[in-house]
Formats: sequence, C-alpha cells, structure tokens
Amino acid sequence: MTAIIDYDAGNIKSVEKALLALGEEAIITRDPKVLLEADHVILPGVGSFGDAMDKLCHYGLVETIKQIVQKGTPFLGICLGLQLLFEESEESKGVKGLGLLKGKILRIPDGPGLKIPHIGWNSLKFPHKGRLFLGLPEESYLEHDGRLFRGIEENAYVYFVHSYYLKAAEEEIVTATTEYGTLIHASVEKNNIFGCQFHPEKSSEVGLTILKNFIAL
Repeated sequence: MTAIIDYDAGNIKSVEKALLALGEEAIITRDPKVLLEADHVILPGVGSFGDAMDKLCHYGLVETIKQIVQKGTPFLGICLGLQLLFEESEESKGVKGLGLLKGKILRIPDGPGLKIPHIGWNSLKFPHKGRLFLGLPEESYLEHDGRLFRGIEENAYVYFVHSYYLKAAEEEIVTATTEYGTLIHASVEKNNIFGCQFHPEKSSEVGLTILKNFIAL
C-alpha cells in the first residue's frame, strides 16, 4: 500500500489516480500511524515552499516524515515535494525545509524566450550513466544508476510546472537533469529517499513507468 501525504497539496488526486491505474492500493492520509505502516510514501506538492512547510507543521507531519525516512520506507517527493526535502528555498527566505537532503532551491533565472513558470515537456539526461554509486549492491546496478528510471531511455520527455529548481549540494545523488535556462537537477536518489521535480503522474507512459518502478522497490 502506498500512502500519499495529505497536507492540502493540489496534485494529490492526480497522484492517487495514477497509482490506481497501476493497480496499486493507494490512500490519501495525514494519520501518522497509517503513514508509518505504509509500504511506500509519496509527498506531492503544488504551491509555495513557505505555505507547504506551514501546513506540514500545522498537521504535525514533519516529525512523521522524518520517522518514515529513518525507518527505511521508500519515500518520493514530487515537484514541490522534492523541494521540501532540502534545506531552504529562495521562494520563502528564512523558512527551513525538511533538511533530509543537502541543497538549495533557487529561482529559475530570466532569459531570452524563457517563460516562468516553466510549464511543459522537457527531456531528461542521466548524469551518472555508466557509473556505480550510492552504495547500491552490484545486482542493483543500472546503466544510468537511477532506480526510478529502469526501462526508460535517456532523453525521455516528462512534464514540468515550476518557477524554482533544485541545486543539490551532493551531485552524486542527482539521477536526472534537464535544461531550462540553467541546469536543473530534475531527480534525486539517496538510500530510500527519491525526488522528482517533474510530475510523473502527468508524464504519460514514462511517468507511469517511474511510479511503477517506485512502488516495486
């Protein structure tokens, strides 16, 4: 069973719908007991960094999330959910993120012909292709080293909606990147923590494959 953390994020129902399409049992909840007993947990997100952290604190979910991660449960942050995994964001200065991973969330820089927010389909690059890292056992080795991307070719397209992007402090955790005026760390993986800046639930068959890979962990 996959639990989707309910803190009033806008894309919760679309994530649930995608999981149900894969035949996965899914529950939307903020009940700590249910979240801690789930096989997989997803932190979705649409909106602002500061408001999201306020709601996670209001619902008492910050400590629960940390307990889930410490327990070793596969945990996936989507879009704003990825950003919240890190330490801070230029969007909401002075607001601390969950701090589960090291890095900052920066505003996409203005540039000729660039519209912000970035809305649309972009292709993914796998920066560690051909390298073994993250301490995975050899039998888990993949050509591009990202467990979410099993069976997905480099340059596959996924759907983004965001004005801010991740710059991870540990480049070895970055499993996919894209370009939109700057290099964007589009997906990360460290132990049982995963994150996607894009929306797999809105990324057609590629996105469903990513979610399928996650729930198979």
